[in-house]
Amino acid sequence: MTQGKASTGDVDDALWSAIGDPTRRRIVDLLLAGDGGTATSLSEQLPVSRQGVAKHLGVLDRAGLVQATSAGRERRYDVDRAQLAKAAAQLESVGAAWDARLHRIKGIAEALQQARNRSKTEHQRSQQNRPEQNRSEQKDQGST
Repeated sequence: MTQGKASTGDVDDALWSAIGDPTRRRIVDLLLAGDGGTATSLSEQLPVSRQGVAKHLGVLDRAGLVQATSAGRERRYDVDRAQLAKAAAQLESVGAAWDARLHRIKGIAEALQQARNRSKTEHQRSQQNRPEQNRSEQKDQGST
């Protein structure tokens, strides 16, 4: 199993690669709902051949999301709930990190907007004061 590091802490790339596929997520859902299953039983519930399901189960197995046990001529798969909990914790951690990033970006955007508003207000005030200054300057020039 390959693990990669991200700024949000330890993120298992193989785990997220396995979960990233919609068919594999559906397989995990089916295994959870049906308390396990075989490639044959899962293929009956999916628009994927038994061989296709077996390949997806292999990816999930290598990522540690499922565990296989022999059941006659087939292998029965069950979700490794500890690994699934690890995936959920990683997702929560990544989500919290992105929430923090977005909060910082929002603060920067609001500060920029406030600065623009202040600049615009100051410019408008200076434009309003300018006619008075011009009249005052004209009076001063006229009296000399």
